[in-house]
Amino acid sequence: METGYVSTPFGRRTMTLGMLSNQIAAAKVDTDASIDKWKLFRALCEAKPLLGISDRALSVLNALLSFHPHTKLSAEDVLVVFPSNTQLSLRTHGMAETTLRRHLAALVAAGLLTRKDSPNGKRYARKDIAGQINHAFGFSLAPLLARMTEILTLADQVSRQRLQLQRLKERVSLCRRDIAKLIETAMDEGALGDWGSIQLQFRTLVYSLPRACGVAEIAPILEEMEMFREEVVNRLELKVKIDNTDGNDAQNGWHIQNSDTQPLTESEPRFEPKDCAKPVEEPKRLNEPQKVFPLSVVLSACPEIWAYGPGGKVSSWRDLTTAAVVVRSMLAVSPSAYQRACEVLGPENAAAAIACILERSRHINSPGGYLRDLTRRAEREEFSLGPMIMALLRANGHGARKAG
Repeated sequence: METGYVSTPFGRRTMTLGMLSNQIAAAKVDTDASIDKWKLFRALCEAKPLLGISDRALSVLNALLSFHPHTKLSAEDVLVVFPSNTQLSLRTHGMAETTLRRHLAALVAAGLLTRKDSPNGKRYARKDIAGQINHAFGFSLAPLLARMTEILTLADQVSRQRLQLQRLKERVSLCRRDIAKLIETAMDEGALGDWGSIQLQFRTLVYSLPRACGVAEIAPILEEMEMFREEVVNRLELKVKIDNTDGNDAQNGWHIQNSDTQPLTESEPRFEPKDCAKPVEEPKRLNEPQKVFPLSVVLSACPEIWAYGPGGKVSSWRDLTTAAVVVRSMLAVSPSAYQRACEVLGPENAAAAIACILERSRHINSPGGYLRDLTRRAEREEFSLGPMIMALLRANGHGARKAG
């Protein structure tokens, strides 16, 4: 390998500091450095987006590598190849000479080749008496050997990014399929909620995904889409639980009707009426559903929820529950906390509770923890939504008479 001097370009081509830096780097290659030239070329093809080289330039480099007589690039060999433009054109499938020059210049500018120009600009080699090459003028492949570690690292980086992008796209495809089929199931089964608006939101989210995108663009959209899927699943789980509860209640009623009509248990004592002619009163059920306030009262107490309804308005309980789902996500209330509130308070009261929390959000540090606390208190029959709504009515300038 020829080292120890700097070669300037022939003719009108000017010398640049970048060309000088590449030649100095190539001259510092370790004497025992070597690599399979085709393995290195495959790594170059992988890393080309980060190196800023085109497919056509790589075709020219492939042709230059084919003129190197050995399979490996080694610091002990002469790494200068000297084919004529005619020979290069043949090995690049008839590429025009002007195109060859342009891509050769691009490879030099990218630091993958250096020029070793002869005094007259021709490419040739001088041999000694034994037939060994002493001096060669053409294109030096030494920069490839000098940068082999960098090229292999960049190729591995691109390969990992491509694999990561492929997996993200697979997750997006699965998530899109899940959401589409779940929404279709919800609409067919008549689940609670404005599923038309939810479907429209889903389509908007899908359309926001660019056709050609990288990891940085697709990752946040995938995260939002997975949160959307979780929200849809939670809504359907709530319907399944409600259906199962209704079914169990019906089965329990049928069982009691066909069993002993006068059971005595410790947990539900029987109260004997004073007048035996009167029917026996049933014991009071625990955790009875709370009173659902009129929608107009809730909206008067919590006017801020209006802006989050479909089309910027709330005209029905379905609109309010849809708005509550949006506000829940905005306030970082977990789906499980809201689902539990729906189970304990009922869907309408849970939506009203979210509206109240939104109205007082400036005074609540953790909306999710606050809702869980209200739910637990409601389970113990220590909380009712009425006082909260009435307090907000008074705060918003509505009297008790108007609220009623």
